[in-house]
Amino acid sequence: MAWGILGVVSGSPSVEQLLGRLARLETALAGKDALIAERDARIEVLTARVAELEALLRKDSRTSSKPPSSDGLRKPPPRSRREVSGRSPGKQPGEPGVTLRQVDNPDRVIVHRPRACRGCGASLRRAPVTSVETRQVFDLPQVRLDVTEHRLQHRACRCGTVTMAQAPASTGAPVQYGPRVRAIASYLVGYQHLPYQRAGETLADLLGVSMSAGTLSTIVTQTGEGLDEFLAIVRDLIAAAPVAHFDETGLRVDGKLAWVNAAATENLALFSVHPNRGHEGMKAAGILPVFTGIAVHDGFSPYRAYGTAHQLCNAHHLRELAAILDTQPTQTWAADLSRLLAEINTMARYARTHGADTISPRLLAGYRKRYDSLLAYAHALHPPPAGREARSSIVRLLARLREHADDVLRFAYNLAVPFDNNLVERDIRMVKLRQKISGGLRTWTGAHTFCAIRSYLTTTRKHGINALDALTQLHTGHTWLPQTS
Repeated sequence: MAWGILGVVSGSPSVEQLLGRLARLETALAGKDALIAERDARIEVLTARVAELEALLRKDSRTSSKPPSSDGLRKPPPRSRREVSGRSPGKQPGEPGVTLRQVDNPDRVIVHRPRACRGCGASLRRAPVTSVETRQVFDLPQVRLDVTEHRLQHRACRCGTVTMAQAPASTGAPVQYGPRVRAIASYLVGYQHLPYQRAGETLADLLGVSMSAGTLSTIVTQTGEGLDEFLAIVRDLIAAAPVAHFDETGLRVDGKLAWVNAAATENLALFSVHPNRGHEGMKAAGILPVFTGIAVHDGFSPYRAYGTAHQLCNAHHLRELAAILDTQPTQTWAADLSRLLAEINTMARYARTHGADTISPRLLAGYRKRYDSLLAYAHALHPPPAGREARSSIVRLLARLREHADDVLRFAYNLAVPFDNNLVERDIRMVKLRQKISGGLRTWTGAHTFCAIRSYLTTTRKHGINALDALTQLHTGHTWLPQTS
């Protein structure tokens, strides 16, 4: 009996064995805890990533820089920051209208006489005219080409020399199209962005001009080649401007993605194309490297290497804040910050309209205090992650608004600076429109020509010059040039 008990006791694990087993179990548990912690961290990262992707899918033209065409058939409800003006829709009293009105001197008058009385049927041939009612029809005459023949006489002098009359500048060959037809051809391609085939069909249908795609291409290329002096002047004027807008957008050239850089002021626009989006493209455009004014842009980091100061586009900020509110309505700071920016912009616009040089310093101090307080509150809710973890879109936005607060609010301190970058974004939108209508450009020569013509027509349009008239001037050898003084 005692030996049996001793046998059982002697066969049991020793204290050292139990402690070893306990240590191994603790190590295993610690390893599993580490795996669980790592898994939880990964789940948290993936959850945040899924939320970010879902927010990205919910973005549209109201809450991002996406164009309205990307919204598809399900257009988002309109959202406008405009306040109710109290005015009725349509033309306001005192403003000029565009209604078709009769003119005092018509080109042609046709008199219609009644033949017989509608009462008794008697002839009205000798009856007196009691009144006249006029009705005018506005229409185009039948369009046809007008051919002018230039006969260059050769005359023989008594000395035996034969001299030919000097040919006009527009008659370099036995047969050619005149400047008006060439202007219309380059207008259809360079301004309305029609493909060459459709532009040729339009010329044939409207003007009776049968022009091949090759001839059209030659005319468009020659249009761009005639703009070297214009481009040089515009480049120098924008570089010397106190405030200028900058933006860039993609364009397919030779089957690859290229970048169109745009620089603009209220009266000027210049477009250039380059394979690279960043510094190389900006340097090739030739403006930013010598620009010493205030650069208005969307925050793309390479712009910060140029100019003496910057203004970030607040339209972008308002869209990003709207996107936050769409996905997280409880983020009331985003709504408060949107209202604050709009309020400051309204005050700046009011001061500018009434000829003031600046907003009251006391008012500016109050705005800045509210701005900093809102960002501090938002930053406490969304602190930057530790280490190298990816930052959310909210954290990135808050970092930009805090680090570059002076560039966000510069428009309030300097009334010559605009609130947003919409001026150049409107100008550069035509690049995307051209690609949607006609696709990408096959050659770099065609891309440079497109940018040159677009620069010319956008600038002349800003000066109130009809695009067709501007092109006609160019093809008659009198290219319109901006004033340099």
